[in-house]
Amino acid sequence: MSTPFATIPDDGTPLRVVVVGAGGMGRAWLRTVESSPLVELAGIVDLDLATASEAAASLGRPDLPVGAGTASLASDVGAQAVINVTVPAAHHPVTTEALAAGLPVLGEKPVASTVAQGLSLAAAAELHGQLFMVSQSRRYNRQLFEAKRLSGSLGAVGIVSAEFFKAPHFGGFRDAMDHPLLLDMAIHQFDMARFLLDADPVSVFCEEYNPSWSWYRGDAGATAVFEMTGGERFVFNGSWCSPGQETSWNASWRISGEHGTVLWDGDNEPVSSAAIPLGSDAPDPGQEIAGSLRDFVSAVRTGSTPMGQVHQNIMSLAMVESAILSASTGARASVDALLEDSYQQALLAERDPAVLEVLKSWTSVRSALSGGSALAGEGIRR
Repeated sequence: MSTPFATIPDDGTPLRVVVVGAGGMGRAWLRTVESSPLVELAGIVDLDLATASEAAASLGRPDLPVGAGTASLASDVGAQAVINVTVPAAHHPVTTEALAAGLPVLGEKPVASTVAQGLSLAAAAELHGQLFMVSQSRRYNRQLFEAKRLSGSLGAVGIVSAEFFKAPHFGGFRDAMDHPLLLDMAIHQFDMARFLLDADPVSVFCEEYNPSWSWYRGDAGATAVFEMTGGERFVFNGSWCSPGQETSWNASWRISGEHGTVLWDGDNEPVSSAAIPLGSDAPDPGQEIAGSLRDFVSAVRTGSTPMGQVHQNIMSLAMVESAILSASTGARASVDALLEDSYQQALLAERDPAVLEVLKSWTSVRSALSGGSALAGEGIRR
């Protein structure tokens, strides 16, 4: 069976990559790339060449090539793939440039600044026949996979809930954001819920608020109730200004089914009240960004469908946008309505005629996103 994107067969040598973005998260990726036997760091791209050079020096590789242009540096150093760790506003132009240059892309979440831009990137990936995978890194957690395995003994699952209560003092842009919790953090839990349920969002009712003591300008608290495609409910309750007895960064989870409950505190082994049949433990997907890097390389080498392929990952950002829409209107928000509005925005904004033709060929957004990833929600295929 043909694969939906080009592959680079394994010739026994590491995949040569350039990393775009040399800020704090970029440096975390650079360290991960340097420590992986699957990839070879061929260069660093950043608009600030001094920052790129400093990042190279911090790795002990002061002679590593650096540049300000993604496609040009990738061509100069013979890179085979791009890792995009830029700020969200740059996700669309950087990924578009790389895909057009015939390079597969592994990008940091979110897929783009908006669902509309995400749809453009999905169409661009189709047009150029290249993999674009979003690193939804908190999926790559063996305990999360084990919680999902245990939930298979609960019968029909009807309710999944996540509680997230932290009190980080970031300073900088997060303190000034309009929706700091929903935009910058909750996408992780929303995406994890999709993984646990093998389901996508249908609608949401969400309320945002800001406690009186909050140091954030925007609302740092939110409660959202999602209806999912199987009829399940996912309930998110969180705050970024709640000191004391804080939850895991992964949140604290309850999976409730007809035969029992699975609990996971986000940091330790999950437990189940149901009798669990004998069987093998859940697979180890790797840990966070190292796991997503491994998944990306496997997909590029073999054509397997990774978690986070652009078509299916857009639904996680759609959960964020629909929750914000519900909070702003005080009404339940339909995800299909949001997808259709985003599609119309994508059509109006698209400047590449070939990408526009791909967008116009879609009969519906949800069917296009489902067709783009036949294994959406199934996890890693081995």
